[in-house]
Order: sequence, then structure tokens, then C-alpha cells
Amino acid sequence: MKDLIKDSLIKSTSYTTFRNLVRGLLEKGKSTGSNQSEELLNYSMLNDKRMSRLDKKIKLSETTIERLNKVQKEQTWLLITEGWCGDAAHILPVMNKMSAENENINLKVVLRDENLELMNQFLTNGSMSIPKLVVLDANEEVVSSWGPRPSIASKMVVDYKEKHGSLDPGFKKDLQLWYNKNKGVNIQEDLVAFLEQ
Repeated sequence: MKDLIKDSLIKSTSYTTFRNLVRGLLEKGKSTGSNQSEELLNYSMLNDKRMSRLDKKIKLSETTIERLNKVQKEQTWLLITEGWCGDAAHILPVMNKMSAENENINLKVVLRDENLELMNQFLTNGSMSIPKLVVLDANEEVVSSWGPRPSIASKMVVDYKEKHGSLDPGFKKDLQLWYNKNKGVNIQEDLVAFLEQ
């Protein structure tokens, strides 16, 4: 695992580099990932707009800022994602803003399809669900993992699947509306629980 983490960190990028990569691919009519389709391209374009909006609008709560300022141990937040991931479009800007609040928190991004061996170590119920956050200490040891959604959204998914069997476009739309209304609050609440003091 140590070598796998080290290799993934070498391949990782900053949030800004990830955003530029996605935009560059969009200009060529492509999305990130090994599968290319009109659908994934459309999701990527929509997510790029969402992230641009959230980069400007996301506000951290006073509680979140207080907790972030108490972090004295270096840690890396290694996020596994893809540009077409709808959940990541809401989550990643919040993580970026949180990591910018304290120099001891280093946010790094890796693409799932280019890091399948890493992804396979952090499956959710046997699935390669993203985004997936892997929290590492200063020695690059795994402290914890989180994802693919904040706790309230995860419960919404479980409840809907129990009632309807699978997620449909109507639910996905409702989930996006929930993210918009929640304004990153639940993401912040979940993530401060993982902070290494």
C-alpha cells in the first residue's frame, strides 16, 4: 500500500491543475477518463460551470474555519475523481477552500481511471464510486477515507434505492438541487470529523 500511495501522489495534481486539465479536454470535445461519450462530455461541461460558480460562492462556516485552524499536523487529502462526476463538482470546490485555509492540509487530485489499483483499495460497497477522499498523515500512511457523498446525500441515495431499486434521472436532479440548497454545509461537517489535530 505504501508504494501504491507514493506512486499515486507522484501522479497527483493540484486542484488548479485538475481544473485546467478538464477545461483543456473540454476544448477538444473530451472528458477525463478512459470512456468517452457524449453523455460524459455533457456532464463534464456542466460540472465545469458548477465548479466555477462554487469556487466563487462557497463559504466556510465559522466552526469549519475554527477546526481547520487547529490542525497542526501535516496531512494530505488525496481525492480520487473524474471531471464528469456530478458529486465531485459540488464536493471538490469545498475541499479546495478548506485545504486553502491551513497550510498543513495539502489537497491532491488523481484520476480514477488512471489509478485503478488505488481505487480498488477504497471501494464503496464493492463499487468504484467517486469522489473518494483518502486522508494521509505526514508519513503518507492512510488515516481514513471518505466518500463518495456527504452523509445526508448518502442517506438519500440508500433510501431511494431501497424504495425504487436504482437511481433514475429524477432522483439525480433532486440530488443536485439538494447540493445547491445545502451549499456545502454537510460536506464541511463530514470533513472536519477527519481532521488530524
